[in-house]
Amino acid sequence: MKSLKQYSIPFTGLKIGQHQFNFEVDGRFFDEFEYSLVKDGSLKVKLILEKQETLMVLDFHIVGSIQLNCDRCLADFPYQLDTKDRLIAKFSESEDLEESEEVLVLSKNDIEVDTSGFIYEMINLAAPYINLCENPGNLISCDQEMLLKLAEFSHEQVNNESNDPRWDALKNIKKN
Repeated sequence: MKSLKQYSIPFTGLKIGQHQFNFEVDGRFFDEFEYSLVKDGSLKVKLILEKQETLMVLDFHIVGSIQLNCDRCLADFPYQLDTKDRLIAKFSESEDLEESEEVLVLSKNDIEVDTSGFIYEMINLAAPYINLCENPGNLISCDQEMLLKLAEFSHEQVNNESNDPRWDALKNIKKN
């Protein structure tokens, strides 16, 4: 968690107005998060913090690439990422306000805002749900042995389904 300290922004000394912060995100960042889906990457985070009297608006822009595993051929491949999001940090003296996904509540005792968790969530949400490299099976890095096994098992499954008499009986129902 010590390496995540660089992503904390001390806001107590900042004047009202806009301030820009730049961060680098790499494999050490993702190592700090247990069970991270993304293990490595090279990203640049541009953060524009607009401080107002009662709140702060944090606009994030993340650009770079992350390393993902192809779901089909199991090879590592770079995925280009370009995402933007906004976080609102509200100052409150009462403990009644609840935090939400878009609003972070800061008490009068807080002196800095930790952006590492929000950056991590933005990167993971921008990653695709199904990871497929550009041309699965045709790249040098593709695991050809795994692709052959996958083709073998899918071919056996197709052959087994065509010989199953239960399916033939169900197909006849559609004709009635």
